[in-house]
Parts: sequence; C-alpha cells; structure tokens
Amino acid sequence: MKNTGSVLLGLASLVSLSAQAADAPSFDPRRLSQDVKVLSSDEFEGRGPNTAGETKTVDYLVQQFKAAGLAPGGDLSGGKRAWTQDVPLGRFEIKGPVKLVLSEGGKTRELKQGPDMAVRASMSGLKQVSFKNAPLVFVGYGVTAPERKWDDFKGMDLKGKLAVVLINDPDFETGQGEFGGKAMTYYGRWTYKYEEMARRGALGTIIVHETAPASYGWPTVQNSNTNVMYDVVRKEPRKSHAPMEAWIQRDLAAGMFKSAGLDFEALKKQAQTRDFKPVELKGVNLSADYAVDAQVIKSKNVVAIREGAKRPGEVIVYSGHWDHLGVGQPDAQGDKIYNGAVDNATGIAAMLELARAYGKQPAPDRSIVFLAVTAEEKGLLGSEYYASNPLYPLASTVGVINMDALSPRGPSRDFNISGSAKLELLDRLVAKAKGWNMRYSPDPKPEAGYFFRSDHFPFAKRGVPAISFGSGNDWVEGGVKAGKASEEAYTEKNYHQPSDEFDPTWSFTGMARDLELLYAVGAELANSTVWPNWSPDSEFRAARDQSAAQRK
Repeated sequence: MKNTGSVLLGLASLVSLSAQAADAPSFDPRRLSQDVKVLSSDEFEGRGPNTAGETKTVDYLVQQFKAAGLAPGGDLSGGKRAWTQDVPLGRFEIKGPVKLVLSEGGKTRELKQGPDMAVRASMSGLKQVSFKNAPLVFVGYGVTAPERKWDDFKGMDLKGKLAVVLINDPDFETGQGEFGGKAMTYYGRWTYKYEEMARRGALGTIIVHETAPASYGWPTVQNSNTNVMYDVVRKEPRKSHAPMEAWIQRDLAAGMFKSAGLDFEALKKQAQTRDFKPVELKGVNLSADYAVDAQVIKSKNVVAIREGAKRPGEVIVYSGHWDHLGVGQPDAQGDKIYNGAVDNATGIAAMLELARAYGKQPAPDRSIVFLAVTAEEKGLLGSEYYASNPLYPLASTVGVINMDALSPRGPSRDFNISGSAKLELLDRLVAKAKGWNMRYSPDPKPEAGYFFRSDHFPFAKRGVPAISFGSGNDWVEGGVKAGKASEEAYTEKNYHQPSDEFDPTWSFTGMARDLELLYAVGAELANSTVWPNWSPDSEFRAARDQSAAQRK
C-alpha cells in the first residue's frame, strides 16, 4: 500500500500545482517523449558534430522552433538573423610516437605515453612540440586568487619551464580553509591549471594525478587525454594553451621529487599554505618530441528568440547541448551508435517544450533566448564559443538556465544543480520550488567539481549568473532509494554508451512538472527589472561586477 499512497500523494501535489498556476502554461509529457524518441533514434546517428547527424539535428530543431512561433536568433547577416551560429572547432591529434625522456641526476630514461604520462595533442598552434632538458618547477596548486589573497607563484617566471602542479584546491585534503573545504572552486579544476600556466607563458603544464582529489582514476585520465582533442578556434591560442599539456602518475612524480632531494608529501603540505613558494626540481629535466595534426571543422549552435516587448536587449537564456558522441566503438552487442537519449536529447526536448510555452504566451518584457549548443561532449566548446562571441551581450544577459541529462521518469520531491555554487539565481529557484513542494538537494560530492562540467560554466566564468538544473533523486514513487538506484544504474550501464537509448516506458511526467518550475523562474525574471548576482565570496562575482555600469 505504501507505493499507492506515494502515487496518490504525487498526483495530489500535481493537482495542487495546477490549481496554483492556472495561468501558467502546461507541458506535455507526450511531446517530450516524442522529441527524445526522434533525436535519439538511429537515424540521427548519435548527433556527432560535423556529421550527417548534425545536419538532421539542426534541421529538426529549426523546424520545431519555427512551429513554436519563435524568431531566428543566430548570426547576423545583412541585418537579418539566421537560425544558427557558426562554430569553427579546432581538431588536434598527435601523429606518430610521443618521445619523452626524463633526466634525473645525469641518468636518462624514456617515459611511456599513456602508462607514465598522458600528453595531450597540443592546442597551442604548434605543429611540432620539441624541447630538450626543460627545467621543472613545482608551483603547488598553481593558484592566483586575489580575492582570497592567495598567490602560489610569488613572482616566479615560468617562461621556458615546465610547471608541475597539484590537482584540486589547497584545502581539499584538510577539508577547511580559504577555498571552501571539500567543495571544489574553479581554481581546483584541471582546465584552470592549464589556462593559468598558459597566461604565465610556461613551456608546459604537468598535473600530478591523485585519485581522490581528481575524483577519477588514472584510466580515465589516460583515455581522455591521449586521443583527439578539440578546442574553439582561437585568435591567440598560446594565451590559453601552453605547448605541452599533460598529466603524470603520482608515484612517478614523487620519484622525480626524491631525485631532486625533495619530499613530495612535505611540499604538498607546504602548498596548502599561503606562504608556499615555487620550488625548482634541481637536476631533473624533461625532453619531449611529438608531431600534431591540426584541422578546422565547422559545427553550429542553434539559436531561437522570443523577443521582449519592453527591454528586448536584456535576455534570459535557456541552454542545453544537442550533440552526443556520434558513431564510435561497438559494444558487446555490436551497436556502435551512441544515441544519447538521456544525454542530452532530454535537455533539448525540455528546451523545445519551453519554447512552445513562451511562443503561446504574450511577449515578456525581456527577451528569452533558446540556445542549443554543439560540442559539449568535446569540452563545452559550443557554449565556450558563444560566450567568447556572444550574439547578445553578456553584460545584459540576466541569467542562464542550462538543462543537461534530465530524468525521463516520474516526479521527484527535490531537484539539484551541477556542482555547488552560491548565487541569487539558485536562491530564486529554491524559493519558487516551494510552491511545488520541492526542495533543493545540494551536491553530495562538491569536491568532484561538477559545476565546471556543464554548458552554463563558460557563462559563469565570465560573470553571468548561470546554473545547470538537474532532476532530483527523491522520487514521489519509491523515494531516495529508487531514485539513487536508477541514477547509479544509468551511470554504470548507459552513460556514454550505445545503450543510452529511448525507452517507451519512460513517463516524462517528472520533467513536465520540473518545466513548470523552470518556466516560472524564467518568466518572473523576464517580466522584472532585477539583475541577480553571485554571492560576495564567489570567484565569479568580480567578473560580473566589472560590467555593472552597463546594467544601469
């Protein structure tokens, strides 16, 4: 009888919701189901960028946005907007062997690409990365955080040197300190380490892998970093990428420290304090030689707009990635189409339903932009390209609500966001959700840095208030136990596998209910004059405040 009770409870909450939001649009689980079914069908070939699957996907999205009554919001040409934004992507691949020679106290030995180090194809613009006996400098966690009065570099010049850096934040191990304890800030993310060393003109960045602070083992690092790399096409790539970007096994790194007369663990402890100063690994050098093939491929973001009636230059963005992994290695059953039903046909179906709702309603005061981005699976590249080349100024972008891998099942009593962050946009979501008897469940693993792994992030790092909405785990029918079991089964058996396929038993009733909340938050912002911000101690607050004058 327990289950029946929870079902009735769920129905009752949905009924009360309908009563309280009589003037709000409703969202149709059947349309959500149909969109996911189409987008994740074999016909769409896994929606890989720069493939026939992309053409089909873009055509389908444009057709649906047109039918919803929206206007094209993409690239401007001859005074008219297209439905898409062209996204040129750099494709980088190591050609031939990676020669790595480590010299310690006059003795040399070869290191292996993969088992010892994971060297990425260089995205610096170089066709050949070649250097001899480069010095190594340990820079601790490699952090410059003025708002925390933290500087790991202390004036050290990294030009011509390889920076050896730790993963995560200085207070990950102690659990308390200037960086929020276990919760990872952007300073702890590997992307930040690479960017910071490039800004400082380093010859290369070598991140020391440790499983706990990285939140994944060496096989993940090896698989992710030794294959084809993609990046947005940059005018000055050396400002974002040093010639060498790599990871190294922890024990190998500790051995190099020992050869230089240093204690790795003792230096790591020092790096957890403000007083840390960079240390050169005397007598230890690295030589490298490898060729890089670089090409440019073209992809597209799809952009639709519901023009605002009073302040059309101020925009609220709903985003999600349309791409998945395309056609790849076959699984045990010989299936090689990575359909991406949950990841992320669900988020795109949600976006299309929101577009239909806004299309039917009177025009809001501010504009609503629907941004379906490419190449999320290659490193958030479609959203990174948009944020670098915005079609609508970031200073007048009110906020971004991203939707990625939503649950196609029944409703939950809660919701979450990717990672942990402190911002007024989340406060508004939490407050509004109470009307649906929903609560916010904080990220149980803030140290994993999920906040930095979704398409809202390129906006956040430029100061735009942005979150990625996630379905809750406390199911109305079955509770936390059922919700968690479902999530774990998906992660283990379907995530980034050909088996992430449409299931006709999915009800989509939870997503339909969640869209009422996401619509309510977006519509309220669109009919207001408020500008939500980050909390004062957020690492993204300063970037937002810099453009405050443009929002007067």
